[in-house]
Amino acid sequence: MMYNMKKVMIMLTAMVISISAFAQQSVQDGIKMYNYEKFRTAEGILTPLAATDPLANYYLGLCYIQDGDMAKASATFSKYAEDFANISGTARVAFVNKEMGKGMQIARDLAAKSKRKEWQAEKYAADAITYTQGGDYQQAVSWYKDVLTKNPDDAGTHIGLGDALRKIPGGGGDAMTNYEAVTEKDAKNSLAFTRIGDLWYEAKNYESALENYGKAKDADNTNPLPYKSLARAYASSGRYKLALDNLQKYLQLSDNTPKDKIDYLEALFLAQSYCDAAKQAKDMINTVTDMKLKTEIYGVLGFSEAVCGDSVDAVKNVRIYLQRQDPAKVFPTDYVNYGKLFMKLGMLDSAVFYYNKGIAGDTAQNKTDIYRQIAEAFKTKKDYCSSASWYDNLIKANPETQPLDYAWRGIMYYYCRDYDKAMKAFNDFGTKYPDQPSVPYWQGRTAAAIDSDATSGAAVPYFTKWFDKVGPNYEKKNELKGAYEYLLYYFYNKKDKENMNLYKEKIQAIDPNDKALKDLEEIEKAANAPKKPAPAKTKK
Repeated sequence: MMYNMKKVMIMLTAMVISISAFAQQSVQDGIKMYNYEKFRTAEGILTPLAATDPLANYYLGLCYIQDGDMAKASATFSKYAEDFANISGTARVAFVNKEMGKGMQIARDLAAKSKRKEWQAEKYAADAITYTQGGDYQQAVSWYKDVLTKNPDDAGTHIGLGDALRKIPGGGGDAMTNYEAVTEKDAKNSLAFTRIGDLWYEAKNYESALENYGKAKDADNTNPLPYKSLARAYASSGRYKLALDNLQKYLQLSDNTPKDKIDYLEALFLAQSYCDAAKQAKDMINTVTDMKLKTEIYGVLGFSEAVCGDSVDAVKNVRIYLQRQDPAKVFPTDYVNYGKLFMKLGMLDSAVFYYNKGIAGDTAQNKTDIYRQIAEAFKTKKDYCSSASWYDNLIKANPETQPLDYAWRGIMYYYCRDYDKAMKAFNDFGTKYPDQPSVPYWQGRTAAAIDSDATSGAAVPYFTKWFDKVGPNYEKKNELKGAYEYLLYYFYNKKDKENMNLYKEKIQAIDPNDKALKDLEEIEKAANAPKKPAPAKTKK
């Protein structure tokens, strides 16, 4: 009997250990789902565990914060009022409620509880600041670094430190070091690889971003975040089919909540699948009750309709978006795209107003992209003078910009018929990029426009230089023909028959029916025709 009782006790102990391990595994699964932004799934896992597990309770409260239910989150955290994690949850609620002083005080009091072997208090205090808005990020960085002196290999601390550093100007390099410290020790840490990809994406190094998002996906193919990030990076690098493929995978793995669907809408927009984005936004607009989410849908709908849809309807929907959206969440490019809509409708004053609003709101030091978008919008509208001015703004703001921007500035001044500014622009282009063959061509065209009667020969040296660069087999024959026509007239005016005949032949080889040749023939015929004798005067 004693033997049997001992056996039963052993079995019961094993069962307790097994149940405890299962519960712990379930908590970790819930945390993992929270970190993967699958908040609904996380909530489902954590709810039954929260009654007996403080950590499960803490992450359940974080899910309520993500839902925007601060009262429920606060009540949840209060159930474990002495637990470090749940105390930090109350600090997060304070920050979200804009009670910055209260949030920082809770965080400081919590950090003060940290000891050599109980470093978690300091980490949770830092987390409360890092993953909300309004706290002292430098203080969070300091606390994370102190935690790493006590537990240098904690992956969560390295990721938290990296996330805090990214909120500080110039902190990207140190953030990368901390994320890489995690992946070097754990090649299966999908979250850290995703963060590394995000840093490369922000630096517009899309190939490195794609590489690391791919590693994040391979590390854990149940994580939906890399697929959304891959879609964004593929779209930014112009590979829209791959972007859409990854979007579909993201939606399969995510909780497919209204927020997930809106993320999908926004990704469709980024992938330039505007018609699909507009259609799905219309289908969703009346099914979503959360006003914040609905505002996002109006934005996607309006900006998608601007490309694929009714421009008047697009203006209406974008206006609703701008009126309802938190100004801090409106990007300068939103105003620029709104300006493009007004440009399309011929409402130039409104277009310029929103273009300038976009410029004023862009805090980036390099505004090249936004200037270029505006210049291209005026170019599309054939308002060449305005387009030239915006390209001029671009080059003055960023003299190291690409050759094409220099070229378009001069070309727009040329079509604006401001030939003096065009020539100056092409001269600047030649100084900055002396090996560009288009420089002498456009210098020649501009000089020819100034010398419209082809008498001064101002364009001759430019065209001659251009011929040397491109050679006689240059594929753009119309450009060659235009230069030859100027030279034909110039040598005609100079009475240089040898060169005149040379350019006649060159033009005939391209276009035997060229109008300039026929016009010159008529001029020559008229000049060589025998003069009729003057009629005899009769005596009166």
